[in-house]
Amino acid sequence: MPLFGELFLSEILNKPVLDPRGEELGKLKDVSIVKGEPLPKVDSLIIEKKKNLYKIPWSSMNIFNKRIMAATLYSDALSPYTYSEDDLLAARDILDKQIVDANGVKVVRANDIKLEGYDSNAILVAVDVGMRGILRRLGIERGGEDFLRLFRAQLPYNLISWNYIQPLQPKLSTITLTVPRQMVSELHPADLAELISQVSHNEGTQFVENLDVETAAEAISELEPDARIAMIRDMKSDKAANIIGEMSPDLAADLLGGLPADKAKDILEHIKQEDAEDIQELLSHEEDTAGGLMTNEFIAYPAKMTIREIMTRFKEDAPEIETVYYIYALDEDGKLCGVVSLRELLLSELDVRLSEIMETKLKTIGPEADEMQVAGIISKYNLVALPVVDNEGFLMGIVTIDDIVDRILPAQARRKRRGV
Repeated sequence: MPLFGELFLSEILNKPVLDPRGEELGKLKDVSIVKGEPLPKVDSLIIEKKKNLYKIPWSSMNIFNKRIMAATLYSDALSPYTYSEDDLLAARDILDKQIVDANGVKVVRANDIKLEGYDSNAILVAVDVGMRGILRRLGIERGGEDFLRLFRAQLPYNLISWNYIQPLQPKLSTITLTVPRQMVSELHPADLAELISQVSHNEGTQFVENLDVETAAEAISELEPDARIAMIRDMKSDKAANIIGEMSPDLAADLLGGLPADKAKDILEHIKQEDAEDIQELLSHEEDTAGGLMTNEFIAYPAKMTIREIMTRFKEDAPEIETVYYIYALDEDGKLCGVVSLRELLLSELDVRLSEIMETKLKTIGPEADEMQVAGIISKYNLVALPVVDNEGFLMGIVTIDDIVDRILPAQARRKRRGV
């Protein structure tokens, strides 16, 4: 049935629905929504009369606009209705709910819903998240317009197309939202973390659990430490293990170190053995030491290798490493003996050996050094990564500048730095 002009849900709620004789069947309490193409559509109207609820199929509607709603049914043909959690109801389940505007990268509240006619159906086309929606529901939208007109101002429309929203509540996933979910996954991890921070813990957890594992790991990595620990703590261990498995070992170790021992143990048992061993190695160090800050993901090759050989190996190894700033050189005993920047590596002749171009006067630090010592060396020598070696000179890991900055800067400064 076509709609005439603009129609918002608030304009028809509690309005009478008439039978073919013009007698009142009941007042509209809600509309049931189902999957539709190209957008969700109204499946039926829920009306109330004498405290009883009835359901009118959309196919039985004859007129549907903000002035008149009329059905082809008489009262004796109405079907009783009982509220069900399995149904998606526009007023109950969407109005006043928080939704993610994937286009504007923010969490907003659904103040009203816009409906339009399409191919004999009433479809949901947009959500009103602005002041108009609030005033419309209060019945004073026109008054608001007149008031602002006195100041030569206009009451703006703030509508978000249904194509660009992602409801947070799981039961709303009954509506096809493939495009919005894809858009959410393509947001920068810092933007996702900002969205998660704007909603309740439960909503944030549900939101993250609907993301793919890699995107979820990136988003959680950008949260403040306490927030990421709380989120992982409340997840099932197998789900948490999949997400942590996508993180760098140092971040995973920090996260697990903040969990209750039994929860951390359970998660580690669900992580691949090789990854779990890397994480456990880092967990053996105090949090505020070089060993606690370092990652044991780095690239190191024998000093006798040629640049040609290194280039071949590098293409195989680099995809598994989160960040690569330097190539470290190892002597015949496997001890650290030099370092080469990626720039120097790329500018060198292919037949030159690593030992011929490496810097041997490199700065290192032991695993027990505190974080301020690490920060001091990185700052003094303008490094982007500092090797951590044991007493015998074997390379244990590296502390990157990101790791140390995240530890010594306050939370507000970290957020500003990430936004640059």
